[in-house]
Amino acid sequence: MAEHPEPAADSQDSPGSQNSQDSDDQALERVIAIRAREYRQAAGLSVGEMAQRVGISKAMLSKIENAQTACSLTTLSRLARGLDVPVTALFRGMDDEREAVFVPAGHGARIVRRGTRVGHEYAQLGSLRGTHKRMDALLVTLTERSEVFPLFQHAGTEIIYMLEGEMIYGHGRSSYTLHPGDALQFDGEAPHGPERLVELPVRFLTVTAFGDSPQH
Repeated sequence: MAEHPEPAADSQDSPGSQNSQDSDDQALERVIAIRAREYRQAAGLSVGEMAQRVGISKAMLSKIENAQTACSLTTLSRLARGLDVPVTALFRGMDDEREAVFVPAGHGARIVRRGTRVGHEYAQLGSLRGTHKRMDALLVTLTERSEVFPLFQHAGTEIIYMLEGEMIYGHGRSSYTLHPGDALQFDGEAPHGPERLVELPVRFLTVTAFGDSPQH
């Protein structure tokens, strides 16, 4: 009996591989659509004017801007020339990764800072870090009055948004009375911190945004 060799494992794409490829193609078409429309509008051109400049039909340009067709390399090249941008500009955002941090209610990680010993509770709500940026968000709860509160100094810009209670907060040589709904934004390099807790408990959200400085 003659043997029938089995097909090679890589002789055809698996369904999963094909689905992934289709998804990537659709993502690419969407990115090109967004960039093409973005650059056309920035140039102040209508769809008709842009189509004439590029040398394609108005219907074709409309399909490109609505991610309804895949562009050939020739069309991409002509589109880039018409928009006066490099071809690579039409792919901008395709491979960018955008970080997000989700913290469910009541699940912020408790962290210890200098204020912990005087009744400060810090719940980490998220921290984004990148090559040139960093942002930290904390939910701070103060439940005990103290004669002396610790002062903080750090790089970056901080904003405090009051949620509950009342406190007097110092920054440098200035003092601010904060009530629920009040916001205070300041340079973190100056000494800052609570000076007096007027109404307990005090609860506020603090977000610190850093620039190129990597350390807090």
